[in-house]
Amino acid sequence: MVQIEWEILQEVLVLMLRLGLFSLAAIISPFVGRFFPQFIWRFLQFIQRYVSIDAKHTYDQFVKSFQNLIAISGTFLFLALALNLLAQYEEIYQFLGFFIYFCLSVTLAWIALKISRQLIRRTVISLVQRWFGEVSEVVLIFESLIYVVIIILAGIIFAIGLRLNITAIVASLGISGVAIAFGAQQTLSRLFGTLEIYLDRPYRPGEYIRINFNPYDEDAYGRIESIGLRSTKIRLVARNTITIVPNSLMADKRIENVSRGKKIVAMLCLDFLRVLDSGERALVKQVVQEASEVFWGFTKASIHVQYCASDQQAGTRARIIFFISSVDESSLGLRKRLLELANSAIAHKLAGYNLKFTTPEPVVYIDSPMSL
Repeated sequence: MVQIEWEILQEVLVLMLRLGLFSLAAIISPFVGRFFPQFIWRFLQFIQRYVSIDAKHTYDQFVKSFQNLIAISGTFLFLALALNLLAQYEEIYQFLGFFIYFCLSVTLAWIALKISRQLIRRTVISLVQRWFGEVSEVVLIFESLIYVVIIILAGIIFAIGLRLNITAIVASLGISGVAIAFGAQQTLSRLFGTLEIYLDRPYRPGEYIRINFNPYDEDAYGRIESIGLRSTKIRLVARNTITIVPNSLMADKRIENVSRGKKIVAMLCLDFLRVLDSGERALVKQVVQEASEVFWGFTKASIHVQYCASDQQAGTRARIIFFISSVDESSLGLRKRLLELANSAIAHKLAGYNLKFTTPEPVVYIDSPMSL
């Protein structure tokens, strides 16, 4: 009996000693927390010797403006470490740990939110402006995702501090996440479509595009008005109406960006030795179109023929205008070579109809802006 009482007394003495040490740690914890920003400063100075960083600039940007919050987090971090003295007393540990780890996770999350907001405003926004030309809703997506990750990490810190079963929590969250994802499948597809458009950048606001939404209907021509989180607004040419298309649908379609193309107007003059009547003019136009359509890239819509009086002699001048469009310089060079072959074919066919002409000047190339 005496031995049992002595063991109980020992347990009580150990508990009192541990509570005393924890109380002492609670008293000195504010002073430790106040020293915490200085500890970070010393740590930055130390790693500056081995890593190329500006310790003073980093401290001023991310530590100095949050000194009070960092001091509070340092206080609760020291209390959390001191709480391990009472780890073998489950009820006391859970009771005190709930308040300590809750305050610690909240302060750490608040500091992380403040720092991430500064990084987004000073770094991410400038990168978005450099990549996309303007700040848009993609910054809101990125910022919201960072905030969600920070809150999840704060919850994990709180759960680890209270010795909760992380595996069971993650498994339950995984099942709930699958159910939510299945229910919001369409919303998620639009979100991923938005991210794909922002990363791939097939078009920007103000550019003209050509796209087909119905294989049995003609293509839609329009100007990009805006790109939102959910949809893209297109102002259709001629109708002057706005069509709102989900970004998931835009990401799956074949888009021709007309504004980013290159177009050159090629002009060839043919001086016929006599005046052509209306029938011969129609014949010349038909020959030009038939000879040019054999070569890739030339259609009736891209070929115009104009007639006027010849400047040098009594005859008719035919001004043949080719509209050559392409995406880069190498492709334009190929089109110019095809135009030379088309001109040879035109001359050969006209000679077969006994229509004699001269070319007073070589082909003239004029840069022209792309339009619909």
